[in-house]
Amino acid sequence: MAASNYEKPDFWSIKARKEGYPARSVYKLEELDKKFGIVKAGSRILDIGAAPGSWSLWVLKRLAGRGFLAAVDLQALGVSPGYDNFYFLRGDLYDASVKAALAERGPYDVVLSDAAPATSGNKGLDTDRSEAIVEAVLDYADEFLRPGGSVVAKLFMGGGQRELLDRMKKSFASARAFKPEACRSVSFETYLVGQGKK
Repeated sequence: MAASNYEKPDFWSIKARKEGYPARSVYKLEELDKKFGIVKAGSRILDIGAAPGSWSLWVLKRLAGRGFLAAVDLQALGVSPGYDNFYFLRGDLYDASVKAALAERGPYDVVLSDAAPATSGNKGLDTDRSEAIVEAVLDYADEFLRPGGSVVAKLFMGGGQRELLDRMKKSFASARAFKPEACRSVSFETYLVGQGKK
């Protein structure tokens, strides 16, 4: 039986491996940053759903020893970034003690999330779970972002995209959806970008 498109290494997967990143998702963040200017020198950044670690590694390289990155995930990272300005917490973003530990290291200039639910194969269920994660990420952004800050969150497109963007427009000067080129063509994911926290 032929492997699915997700099992075959594509251009982005091969490029990531060559450049030392554990996942192809790094190029989605790179494109988002080029388009929206999200990661700035000296920024304090929170990476929610950080495993396997490509986004965190890219951010740390971009910060070049300045600023600070906190990251959280249920899973261990697939990389061990040796940076003094990096804090990783293995835990559940819904856990109050996790939230408190991340709050101590804030406030942040940027909240990033490439988090996705474990997929079930049921598109409706998967999009509902994805929307719930984005809601939690936006809760973090509301509480921990400095005025003028930005949020980027991955969303499986379903029925809730408009409501989430409407929520973001109340808290941010601009809110929009953007699908980077590095997303697989068969994927129903997009990224919600809020900038200029009010």
